[in-house]
Amino acid sequence: MPNIAISAIGLEKWFGEGEAKTIAVKDTNLEAYFGEILFIVGPSGSGKTTLLSMISGILRPNSGTVTVKGVNIWNLSNDKLAEFRLNTIGFVFQDYHLFPRLTTAENVAIPLILKQNDWDESITEAKKYLEIVGLKGRGEILPVKLSGGEQQRVVIGRALLNDPDIILADEPTGNLDPETSEGILKLLTDISKTGRAVVVATHNYTLLKKFSARTIKCDGGKLIEVNEDEEIELL
Repeated sequence: MPNIAISAIGLEKWFGEGEAKTIAVKDTNLEAYFGEILFIVGPSGSGKTTLLSMISGILRPNSGTVTVKGVNIWNLSNDKLAEFRLNTIGFVFQDYHLFPRLTTAENVAIPLILKQNDWDESITEAKKYLEIVGLKGRGEILPVKLSGGEQQRVVIGRALLNDPDIILADEPTGNLDPETSEGILKLLTDISKTGRAVVVATHNYTLLKKFSARTIKCDGGKLIEVNEDEEIELL
């Protein structure tokens, strides 16, 4: 049996009340395993980001449970949840969330700096992870000097810095050209082969077909498993 990294049961999330109520995720179950990359596909507004936010401990569900590495994360105190998330989950944001006045190495080092680690040691460690994501020698450059693909690699390096067992990526290729997008997805696929669980939310189903991986469609806040030979259309 596969080793379960994330188990979500009965997840629901809505915003607003009464006539203004919008259901983002509805009675959703999900399992992700160590050593695999899982793609969650769906158009904008289908609930992908909300789902990732709930299983990462960023956004509290209205109902349901999320178990990560055997820990029911929404039963933790805020402090314990923040500590657990910092040490267990790396999150790759679509819009990079890089600090423009910090170098690439400093941006990658942020998780260690938040732990109040030594600054110089943190920067040295960050440069090791820049090399892992293909940016060796780029540690002193400001983000504005990098291409979109390079900035996304910085974000992935930052997500990897604490050696987390789980990587969650929200539309990591949303702002990139097809060739660069394929390179980013290959990098994330290679990361999963190191034993980590990698979950990627994306609307780019055509590109995903180049990768042999489990794929789930997010449709109206519900998840539907996609067969390998199945054609789906995302509006």
